[in-house]
Amino acid sequence: MIIYNVTVNVDYGSNEDWLKWMKEQHIPDVLATGLFFDAKLSKILAEEQGGKSYSIQYLSKSKKDYEQYQKEHAPRLQADHEKKFAGKYVAFRTLLDVVHHEKS
Repeated sequence: MIIYNVTVNVDYGSNEDWLKWMKEQHIPDVLATGLFFDAKLSKILAEEQGGKSYSIQYLSKSKKDYEQYQKEHAPRLQADHEKKFAGKYVAFRTLLDVVHHEKS
């Protein structure tokens, strides 16, 4: 299992619009690609100057699915995000390989 983690800091003035758009538009669009089976949007519990920080974690069954997403869908979806919130956020992306997962 692969976790594609996107950490975003959004300025305070755009926070509510960004959250609404992420929940109603962007995350559903990413999941609609069929290359991720789950997504989690979490607020990072640390105070940041100038904005609020979030982690969006998309779960994929394989690195191959992630790579297909990057090739076929990420440029368009990231461009949509940039067009809507240009200059109002910073983001960085991390790819994680789950080495152990246990449910209680």
